[in-house]
Amino acid sequence: MTTAKQPAKPKQNAGAWVVWIVLGLVVVVCVGSSIFNRDSGGTTVPAPAADERADTVPLLVQAAESQGICYGWRLERSSGAEVSVGSNLGDGVPVTEDARCPRWVEVRARVMYTAESSESNDWATVTVSGSGDFSRADLYAVDTGLTRFGLHEDVFVDDPGWAICRAAVALPLLVAETGAAPPAATPSADPDAVAAPLPDTGSDFWRDRWGTVLAAAGLLLVAALLITVGFVQRGRQRAAAPAGRTRGTR
Repeated sequence: MTTAKQPAKPKQNAGAWVVWIVLGLVVVVCVGSSIFNRDSGGTTVPAPAADERADTVPLLVQAAESQGICYGWRLERSSGAEVSVGSNLGDGVPVTEDARCPRWVEVRARVMYTAESSESNDWATVTVSGSGDFSRADLYAVDTGLTRFGLHEDVFVDDPGWAICRAAVALPLLVAETGAAPPAATPSADPDAVAAPLPDTGSDFWRDRWGTVLAAAGLLLVAALLITVGFVQRGRQRAAAPAGRTRGTR
């Protein structure tokens, strides 16, 4: 009497292992991308565009020549790292501690973007500082006057580059209103020029996390392919098992 061979044990489902491996990769990529996109002061704060800076400097030059006051801007991350600085002296040239500017006024904005997973909100702070001949009351009046131009803190969060340049151009008018300087000469303007509207702010998620989303989507596509292959292999194993038992039985 011949003893029948025991049927071979089916191999473990390869598809299940593929799923766990891919899910682990997704978690690693998402966490790693979140860490990579964060710096000491949050996600990257965009600087003013080159044309925005180029348009702002001549206007500040006219105001400085008319009022005898230097005007400038400074955009920073929440850590204090400099993003953009400029003045009537030029793009990249601050008004502080410059012998050519005994009298000066500067608007400073500090912006922080928090991670999408964080419960905290994005935020910005805006302050106006000046040389010692300006009183605190005058500088405070200039600071609060920025809101009349729609330059609220939310605008600095949505588009900090545009907002900081707009705030710098508003300084001469606000300083004149305090009585600390005569009105600035009206800048010459091209009659055919059309003021550019505030750009669409878009979604914070897509602005800061597009790389993570694309990476996760790619991994999910790979996962779907591997899972399909795993199920096909499993089906072949199940089909081969009865054939093996039939050959082993006499």
